[in-house]
Amino acid sequence: MRTPTKEERQWLFRYLEDHLLGATSGVRLFKEAADTWKGTPHGETLTHLHEEIAGERSELLASLEAQGHTPNAAKMLLAQAGAAVARINPLNMRGGENGPGAQLELEALQSLVRGKEALWETLLALLDDGWSFPNYDRERLSHLAERARGQQQEIAAIMCSTAAERFRA
Repeated sequence: MRTPTKEERQWLFRYLEDHLLGATSGVRLFKEAADTWKGTPHGETLTHLHEEIAGERSELLASLEAQGHTPNAAKMLLAQAGAAVARINPLNMRGGENGPGAQLELEALQSLVRGKEALWETLLALLDDGWSFPNYDRERLSHLAERARGQQQEIAAIMCSTAAERFRA
């Protein structure tokens, strides 16, 4: 096990803050999608995904705090602004499950989850280099990466099963 230098830890904190920023907006986008699809066969799936994503964001914040790092206030303000924009849901302004806006919304959700998967994979690679992270070990990070892959598959299943009706007049 090696101890990262102060500079390396600062680079890591910046990286984790950026993911926290994205996760803050992502939680809101998943909430909007869950609301859009409420009452459809896919509403429960999106509600469940929203809850998982929100929990993972909280877990990431707790890990940063456990490392003695307070997230940058300006970045967190930016995250809150991003969450406010997500509330407007610019990808799916009409808020329906049909049309190109709904397709873009699902594609954005899938991209957000892929980014989160990359975070867990990166932390696993750093573990291989001897780093340690409060709240995270190999088993937990592997579980989170696998869950992210499953979340992507759930979103893809919704996209594929509803694409034809989404673009029908």
